[in-house]
Amino acid sequence: MTTPRHVPVLLDRVVALLAPALDHKDSVLVDATLGLGGHSEAVLARCELARVIGIDRDPRALELSRERLAPYGDRFTAVHAVYDEIPEVLSDLGLPEVDGVLFDLGVSSMQLDLPERGFAYSVDAPLDMRMDSGGGPTAADVLNTYDVPALTRVLREYGEERLAKRIAAAIVRERDREPFTTSGRLVALLYDVIPAPARRTGGHPAKRTFQALRMEVNDELRVLERAVPAAIDAIGVGGRVVVESYHSLEDRLVKRAFTAAAKSDVPEDLPFVPEGHEPALRLVTRGAEQANAEEIAENPRAASVRLRAIERVRPRTDGKGAA
Repeated sequence: MTTPRHVPVLLDRVVALLAPALDHKDSVLVDATLGLGGHSEAVLARCELARVIGIDRDPRALELSRERLAPYGDRFTAVHAVYDEIPEVLSDLGLPEVDGVLFDLGVSSMQLDLPERGFAYSVDAPLDMRMDSGGGPTAADVLNTYDVPALTRVLREYGEERLAKRIAAAIVRERDREPFTTSGRLVALLYDVIPAPARRTGGHPAKRTFQALRMEVNDELRVLERAVPAAIDAIGVGGRVVVESYHSLEDRLVKRAFTAAAKSDVPEDLPFVPEGHEPALRLVTRGAEQANAEEIAENPRAASVRLRAIERVRPRTDGKGAA
């Protein structure tokens, strides 16, 4: 088996955004997308008063991160869960609130670098793409069972693929001859279906289709839609939620949730905000931050990152949490 490598994106900036929320005794960060634990390791090393709860749906990632973070002892806790289950995880651990939540969305370095997981289009491998290989439909199941309209929707919505209908029709035609089982045959089909001029722009011709299949298999957008509000609800005063997105749909969802959370509940035409009606949260980043050219050169996966952060500045008023 290939040994995965792990290069955390915007590592220093992420830790800098989280550090003010973690500078007190018994502070807690939820790393909701643990992966191989690169961000968690940096937080544990640089924020010495904090402990980290690492969540991942991938059992292999949890196993490797436990080994990596073992030197930090009980300052690190690994939990097998999907990141929209943050409320349940915190309840099980007896935590009414936390000081930070980090999301580093999308496929992890480990999953891309292990051919047998089927996430990469650069090698011929089984079409799996499940982040938790313990159950649920695979990418092959999607390719072999969805009709043309359903496949078109997935490719267009999650892959932003302009040729979605054409590709979907070709997939259905080819699977009638023989079901899809490995990535190599799908990549070959995409080279045949996508015209040469279109192949010369926008990266590898399989990139958008593979991204769309992965997001469908793991229900990523719907999970994120539940997870971001749950994370915002979980932080106490001074707590921060930091999100790294790599897809425009993800970033749009995060932006919408953050903007709504940081908005006052008074009418927009009111010339002032009455006391007691100030927003409970504030945006920490101005818009979405991106990686600079130097980081992209060192780590190409940083090219599409969009980083946003929000902070709770006033207690909750609904009686939940410690506030």
